Amino acid sequence: MERTLVMGILNITPDSFADGGKFFSFENAIERAKEMISEGVDIIDVGGESTRPGAARVTEQEEIERVVPVVTELVSIGANVSIDTMRSKTAEAAIGAGAKYVNDVSGGLADEKMAKLISRNPNVQYVCMHWRGHSDQMQLKAEYEDVVKDVKKELDERVAQLLKAKVSPDQIILDPGIGFAKLPEHNWEILRNIQRFQMLGFPLLVGVSRKRFLGELIGANDPDDRESATIALTTELARLGVWAVRTHSVKAHRDAIAVVEELQK
Repeated sequence: MERTLVMGILNITPDSFADGGKFFSFENAIERAKEMISEGVDIIDVGGESTRPGAARVTEQEEIERVVPVVTELVSIGANVSIDTMRSKTAEAAIGAGAKYVNDVSGGLADEKMAKLISRNPNVQYVCMHWRGHSDQMQLKAEYEDVVKDVKKELDERVAQLLKAKVSPDQIILDPGIGFAKLPEHNWEILRNIQRFQMLGFPLLVGVSRKRFLGELIGANDPDDRESATIALTTELARLGVWAVRTHSVKAHRDAIAVVEELQK
C-alpha cells in the first residue's frame, strides 16, 4: 500500500480562516511553498478564494490573477501543484500553467463546464468534494437523515455526472467535505465511517486541518491551537489508508504518516 500523501494548503487570500493574509503576496506565497517543499510536501494546493463559512466570493478575474503567477512559479521549481477552485476558467488557466490537480469543493455543481474541462485534460486528476452550496449559505443546508448514507449517495451522483461527461474513472478523487454543510456531529460521524467512503472505489482526500469542530472538541478558539488534534486525525486516516490529507503544516503530518508506515510493516 502506498503511503498517505500530504497536500499542503497555500491560500493566496486575505480572509481564509486559519492563515488569512499570511501568504497573500506573491513573495510570501512562494517562500511558504518552498518551506513546504523542504518539509516533504507531496502536493501544494493553491487557492485564491476563501471557502470558510460566510466568506464572500471574489471575481473570476481576481481569482485568476491571484493564483496563476504562483502556480507558474511553483511548477517551474518542480512542485506538484493543485488548483483549489470551483470555476472552470480558473482551473483551465492553472492547468495551462502546469497544475496537475483540480480541487473543486463544489464537485462540479458550481460550474457546469468543469466536467468537460476535466474530460479534455486526461492527465489532470480531479478532486470531487461533497458540497451543498456556497459559503454564505452552506450551513443552512446541514440537514441529513443519515449523514454517511446521504453524503455517499450525493457523491455517487456526482461521479455519475462526471463519467457521463467522459471524465475517466482514473481521474477522480473523492472528498467527503468535512465542515461543508455539516455540523460537528456530522463531521465526526463521517470520520468514524471513513472506510465506507473508501468502498466507493476512488482515492479519498480528507481535509480536517484546524477546522472549527476540532476547536470545539478541545477548547481551542485559535486555529493554530488545533494542530495537535489535526495530527491525531492524520495518524488515524493514514492507518486507514486514505489517499491524502490536506493540511496547513507539513512536517508534523509527514512524521505521523512515517510512524504509521513503520508500524504497518
